Amino acid sequence: MKMIAFVAPFVLLAGTVASVPAYSQSHETLVVTASNTVANNLLVYDSSDHLIQTLSTEGKGGVGGNSGGIAASQDRVAVVNFGSDNVSVFVRSRRGFRLNQAISTEAGPLSVAFGHNHLYILSAKKIESHEIFDFGVSPGADGVSDLLTADGSAAQVGVLNNQLIVSEKSGAIETLNLRQDGSVEGLASLVRNIPQNVDTPFGLTTRDNQAYVSIAHANEISLVRNDAVITTTGSGTQSAPCWLALDGPYLFSANSPSKSVSRYVVHGKQIVQEAAVAASFAGNPTDIAYSAGYAAVIDHSGTVSHLSIFSVDGDGVLSLRGIATISSVANGVAVVRDGD
Repeated sequence: MKMIAFVAPFVLLAGTVASVPAYSQSHETLVVTASNTVANNLLVYDSSDHLIQTLSTEGKGGVGGNSGGIAASQDRVAVVNFGSDNVSVFVRSRRGFRLNQAISTEAGPLSVAFGHNHLYILSAKKIESHEIFDFGVSPGADGVSDLLTADGSAAQVGVLNNQLIVSEKSGAIETLNLRQDGSVEGLASLVRNIPQNVDTPFGLTTRDNQAYVSIAHANEISLVRNDAVITTTGSGTQSAPCWLALDGPYLFSANSPSKSVSRYVVHGKQIVQEAAVAASFAGNPTDIAYSAGYAAVIDHSGTVSHLSIFSVDGDGVLSLRGIATISSVANGVAVVRDGD
């Protein structure tokens, strides 16, 4: 009965497919980003930097100073449309991606994340949860909570075992509890033991019950577990670790002013920098993703962006596969794994 009740409000959108490859995409690892233009587009690349699809989100871009503007889970990709107050959800099939629906949000969305059979959407002052069904994502939120500071500085949302974690650049790292069904409830709580020199919590990445959070302007990365910071590590010679990606034992930070990516090894409470400069870029990195042996980084130079795609070996070494140039200030990046 619950599924039937949600069918009527759905608006299914065909989307615009500028190019669809003649071969099947269903068993490829792909990389996606968004043009972030007034007429926003999802840009789909193969793992060697070739643009294979351009699809309209049927929304407006314009977001900046955020992370996680794109999220991927199984056959779904969610993209924020900051300028039109909605999130586009695409689905992947054998013939590629297609736009499935657009979900209205209370305010301009900044960051999205999948988990606990929900899509979580972060705006400047609120976090909302939308349940996922076989046929799509519920257009109505089943939970909405205010952020702790709610001053417009929200940066990213991540998913923990029974909670969400959110960074606000004005100084807050906070958690929100989830109901048993995965919907968000209650008030946000500031995590304990935040370093005294906290300056601009920014990007984050999660695994199980812990999160790594960059403290960008303090040149630090903190490990959060059980609602408390338990470890903080400096970024050494690299300034402002802004965005983070994690897979296996390796944590990567994209350091915007240093135009670099650093590699850390993480284990237990330890965060150890193994390579201060694992990769360098012509522009300032603005997001990073890592999954299934591939890493992808977006960097900006003026009004032009570059998407760099790397293979990652068992030692965490990045090997460049290709660089694509994008004629806009692109936002967000995700690796869509083979077979998802």
